[in-house]
Amino acid sequence: MILEEREVLLISCNVSSLVIDTLCKQAEERNAGVASFYFDFAAPQEQSPTVVLGSVLKQIIGGLGKVPEEIVKAYRERAVGAPKLVLSKIVEFLQDITSSRPSFICIDALDECQEGYRLKLLDLLNQILQKSPGARLFVTGRPHIRTEIEKRLAGRAAIRSITPTKNDIITFLRAKLGEDTMPDAMDKGLEEEIIGNLPGTVSQM
Repeated sequence: MILEEREVLLISCNVSSLVIDTLCKQAEERNAGVASFYFDFAAPQEQSPTVVLGSVLKQIIGGLGKVPEEIVKAYRERAVGAPKLVLSKIVEFLQDITSSRPSFICIDALDECQEGYRLKLLDLLNQILQKSPGARLFVTGRPHIRTEIEKRLAGRAAIRSITPTKNDIITFLRAKLGEDTMPDAMDKGLEEEIIGNLPGTVSQM
């Protein structure tokens, strides 16, 4: 279903790696490009649209057999001491590449992005989608950014709300506890006590 939608938003923070892995496998068969970016709340300095879309462009280019000549030329002509392309050029190149090749852009944990950056990024992603009929956008985030996405993507988003169940949390905890590098630090009784203290209902992530 994800491959058939134009733009897809999933309200979740736990399914992105699975989706990205699946897209990467299918991309090989369809000669498509896949790029992803994860917003880390602890690294706000890495959240600007220039950083995000620059990373996306680099990944999309990496899937090509050859770097387009116009991109090589733009890097050669950029101002002395400027390590990155200007944002307008990054958007332009993404529009060009994704308009001629199926491409999937995955943005994970968008809710962790600073609001000013987030709104600007959504506007730029919308610009890319408008000129790139072969592009697909997959976004994860908590429910409070849903209105922003619906507005900024001009009705292009298909919303899917995913809420973890208690059994999901238990399965996740047991898997993590099973990876503990100090297994003697916790006996079976303590593990069961931790599991037993989980609430009967789980709030939305």
